[in-house]
Amino acid sequence: MTFNLHAAAITHTALTVFRLNGALLQWEDRLVEPLGLTSARWQMLGAITLADAPLTAPQVGEAMGVTRQGAQKQLNLLLEQGMLQSRPNPAHKRSPLYSLTPKGQALYAQADALWNAQAEQLAALIPAAQLETTTQTLVSLLHHLQTTPFSLEAES
Repeated sequence: MTFNLHAAAITHTALTVFRLNGALLQWEDRLVEPLGLTSARWQMLGAITLADAPLTAPQVGEAMGVTRQGAQKQLNLLLEQGMLQSRPNPAHKRSPLYSLTPKGQALYAQADALWNAQAEQLAALIPAAQLETTTQTLVSLLHHLQTTPFSLEAES
């Protein structure tokens, strides 16, 4: 079986995304550390803020590309810190709905302001057309990964 150049490009893209994810998480951790946040908790606050309605832990996990268990761990910590409130979910008794408290909203607004200032600086370094192409490519790759059946069978 030969590994064609197009498949090699997909592999290179995947490896770059892995490295980018790690770099972003480290960068975001440093960005929000002065606020007493981690990038993981900031992601949870962001998922809930960007939603039109309160979310369950599985919905937060799906929105941010993490497992339900990973989301639940961070949601529990944010609950303890008074950043979130939970309320019963009429559709599922064991999966409460989460929303931000005023304290959580204020903290998210601070983190968002820090992010926006840094995003402006990063945007000045990369042409808008290049960012748009990158985003389109990543969205396409994500779509195919989410919709193409997974198979361990190798083609002959």
